[in-house]
Amino acid sequence: MKVEHSSGTSALSDQHLVLRHHLFIGITIDVQNDTKKRPEVAPDAFRVMLTGFGPFMHYTENPSWLAVKPLQNVVLQTGVLPDNTPQPSFSTTSSIPTSSSNITPISQGPSTPRPIHITTLQIPVLYHAVLDIVPGLHARPPILPPDASEECAEPPDNAYDFIFHIGVAGRGPLRMERLGHKYGYHMKDASGKLAPVVRVSPKDFTRHEGPSVSVDGVGVGTLSPPISAAESMERERLGMDMTESSGDTMVRPTRGFGVNYENFQEEYTTHIDVTRLVQDLKRSGVEQIYTSMDAGHYLCDFIYYCSLAEVKRSSKPYEKRRNTQVLFLHCPPVGQPLTTKEVTDAIKKIIIWVCSEQQIDDERDDAVVAAG
Repeated sequence: MKVEHSSGTSALSDQHLVLRHHLFIGITIDVQNDTKKRPEVAPDAFRVMLTGFGPFMHYTENPSWLAVKPLQNVVLQTGVLPDNTPQPSFSTTSSIPTSSSNITPISQGPSTPRPIHITTLQIPVLYHAVLDIVPGLHARPPILPPDASEECAEPPDNAYDFIFHIGVAGRGPLRMERLGHKYGYHMKDASGKLAPVVRVSPKDFTRHEGPSVSVDGVGVGTLSPPISAAESMERERLGMDMTESSGDTMVRPTRGFGVNYENFQEEYTTHIDVTRLVQDLKRSGVEQIYTSMDAGHYLCDFIYYCSLAEVKRSSKPYEKRRNTQVLFLHCPPVGQPLTTKEVTDAIKKIIIWVCSEQQIDDERDDAVVAAG
């Protein structure tokens, strides 16, 4: 940290003292006025909101936040991977699996690199916090929570280009999640509270919640269905005292998204080509990663569904602009087997890949328009 002041000046009261801490862009702190100016963002930069979760159980610092927080105000470039790693096949071809030896990409990357500005945000491991914060991130313009760090850049005028959520799972590789679920949240959050009870129609039979149980035509709960492998892992990790019991009746209330989400689907899938993304990540050196169709019906799944649903809410019919892209990544606890740095490096590569794909699509659309 460097202190700059006029030569020959000996008193703070006579001069304006400014501290500057340089990362990728300057963050200026006005000590005399005790205020901090938010970092400037290049006007052509892709805007990325990157979230990790807060303290939980024995995690005084959540492993997801440990991997996310070093990226506050980091500026990357589209088409340019860190650490001279092999270049992925940036293209918009179909997601049919192909080997690296016979890939023929439409493009090797964007025509001109563009900056990518990352803003990080810690989300409490609380159902109500997700419902309070995530819709604001998808508003136009986005709204940061009141307690957001002053290091967060001002939100974009319209919307974030990419909202990327990170959460911790059990031991193992990185898991790139494909979809989020509306119902089935029967594990307690960090405060010991459960997800909201949802009134569902008796005809609303879901493969995740089981047959609906109704009283006077109103859905009051569901028969307990078989537990998925991902949810079983979450329950084992949390412990039985963190899981809602169905009691002797085997009927438990439906929990998940209710008020303000009545007209939304039971599942939403990301629009990002996860299969091709994972293939390219493996070619670039991120070998311990796979795709998943079940985010576990806990806070990670909850924030993923909320974010995907809010994209639908903020989208307008016949709108020409690209919608915000949303993705969720599960990371393991530190050292089981990946280090925090390895997770952070993987996150950077994913962000570059997604934004590069967006730029290629934008350039392609512009070329079509220019051709008439």
